[in-house]
Amino acid sequence: MREIETEKITRTVKELFLKASFELGRDVLDAFKRGLAEEESPVGREVFERLLENAELAQKNRVPLCQDCGMAVLFVDIGTGVRIVGGDLTGALEEGVRQAYAEGYLRKSVCHPLARQNTGDNTPAVIHYEVTSGDKLKIAAVPKGGGAENMSRLFMLKPADGWAGVKEKVLLTVNEAGPNPCPPIIVGVALGGGFELAAREAKKTLLRPIASTNPDPEADRLEKELLAAVNDLGIGPLGLGGRFTALDVHLKIMPCHIASMPLAVNIQCHSSRHAEAVL
Repeated sequence: MREIETEKITRTVKELFLKASFELGRDVLDAFKRGLAEEESPVGREVFERLLENAELAQKNRVPLCQDCGMAVLFVDIGTGVRIVGGDLTGALEEGVRQAYAEGYLRKSVCHPLARQNTGDNTPAVIHYEVTSGDKLKIAAVPKGGGAENMSRLFMLKPADGWAGVKEKVLLTVNEAGPNPCPPIIVGVALGGGFELAAREAKKTLLRPIASTNPDPEADRLEKELLAAVNDLGIGPLGLGGRFTALDVHLKIMPCHIASMPLAVNIQCHSSRHAEAVL
């Protein structure tokens, strides 16, 4: 049994949220450069220039990529050969969030849903645990902005709706979102599972690098079809028109109940912030 100290977990979570808040991944930057080279709209190309400039300044000056520093979402894979020592795992994770948002001067956006009173430290975090084999602890940190999250949707379709119904709802979601999630967006789609599983997995697909190949050949083919259809909507960068409404679409297909066809669409803004570590 391998022991991991909670102090190390807290430090790692803090570093991950700071990194994600200040530095865009290479896949996102490459997608911006592709958009700058291929976008047909002059205004759209100007948007990509500013996005690249913003990313450079944020990393150089260690300031947030966006004023919305997000709700802290964590995907945690814990191996059966791992034992947490020095405290509880959830407490260690949330302390890392507290420290990151204080040290990085990141906007704290978590509040009571009715009273709207801020919790003051951006906790509680949204934590998804998964037990895996081995003796590693994998942590993925996602500061998820409210503007993009607000445009996400969950549908309980009828099995008879088929792929045509799925495609219709994905396009409806993106079209109704318009400029609100700060396009060009990344669209996470999960088809199947159950009500709660579809929502979780749609968000988790956003961790996959932009322009990567889906390991499921069927999903890979269908997400390419969805990406082309989404970009045909013409919403464009920041909703000002153009070809790049989305940088990518990520699709996961899962078995579901014979009477159901859950569909979750999770929208991510152009500032696709996330960072991962394995302890």
